[in-house]
Amino acid sequence: MSEIKIRNATVEDATELLKIYSYYVEKTAISFEIETPTLKEFEDRIVKIKKNFPYIVAEVETKIVGYAYAHEFVGREAYKFSAELTIYLDKNFRTQGIGKKLYSEIEKILKERGIKNLYACIAYCDVEDEYLNLNSVKFHEHLGFKIVGKFTNCGYKFNRHYSMVWAEKLLSGSEI
Repeated sequence: MSEIKIRNATVEDATELLKIYSYYVEKTAISFEIETPTLKEFEDRIVKIKKNFPYIVAEVETKIVGYAYAHEFVGREAYKFSAELTIYLDKNFRTQGIGKKLYSEIEKILKERGIKNLYACIAYCDVEDEYLNLNSVKFHEHLGFKIVGKFTNCGYKFNRHYSMVWAEKLLSGSEI
């Protein structure tokens, strides 16, 4: 595979990012969103996130093949040293080290900004099916996240219930 280039996302990337994300909304239970957002909604999300947090993309030969961003965890001032991470990869570019590279870069940026705790909200199933497997859970665990909580059957998509787990990674030990 060609070199993976990581760069800051721009609003102009929204069309390509939305193409990646729409697969997960329409064909999987990885996202609990039921309908794909409009391009305008997606652009607005990028603008809002970029005000305070990193939003990055991975490119292979100028093609965007994935993206990751951080955002507020829970939305209260007391959580200012914590951030939630989100990542999506082009379905044809999974398992090629792109996700690891994106997370490595975003962790570096967040650590420099004083973030101590990272969180990921991950769709979870007790039994894998055609809409959801445990790959995302395993990916996060491989990168040092620990599962710290489970919400049972909290999401309903494709006429079935799915659970959600929270994963946590401490960037600088347990002390703040």
